[in-house]
Amino acid sequence: MTPPEPYLGVLDHTPVRHHILSVLVENKAGVLARIAGLFARRGFNIYSLAVAPAESNARFSRVTIVVDAESAPLEQIVGQLDKLVNVVAISDIAPKDALERELLLATIQTDVDNRTSLLDIIAEARAAIVDVDAKSVTVMLAATPKGCDDFEKALEAFAAVELHRTGRVALPRLGKMASA
Repeated sequence: MTPPEPYLGVLDHTPVRHHILSVLVENKAGVLARIAGLFARRGFNIYSLAVAPAESNARFSRVTIVVDAESAPLEQIVGQLDKLVNVVAISDIAPKDALERELLLATIQTDVDNRTSLLDIIAEARAAIVDVDAKSVTVMLAATPKGCDDFEKALEAFAAVELHRTGRVALPRLGKMASA
């Protein structure tokens, strides 16, 4: 198996190299802890991790792991994951062939003076207002990681009460096969 080229991006002016692993696992207690423990023991860096039931089958979960390719060779990471008994399948998705999304939720303080400029930023990013009161607005954005980064940066001009991001989920683009 020839691994795809990692994502060569820039976050906070530091180059990063990422691989996206989609891992199908049995939905059993302790599986995520075993995966996290494996990464910790081996010194592999996890950049992002998201877990949810796979399709409509509650028997399996899909773990999307964005790994730092600088922390260990991809073949070593995949090989170690494959040894875990509850791991059913591993797909390495090349970032250029991936459809990646992340969810961002933020509660922002607003007043009469800044509400219009906040609404402009929300509209430009194609975010959605999910809750509002006299002093704050809660917004949601489902976008690429860069889209979430840009939106988060635009929100820095306002007082954020809370901001949370889910981490990436990814699927291969139609017509592109992920290697298993």
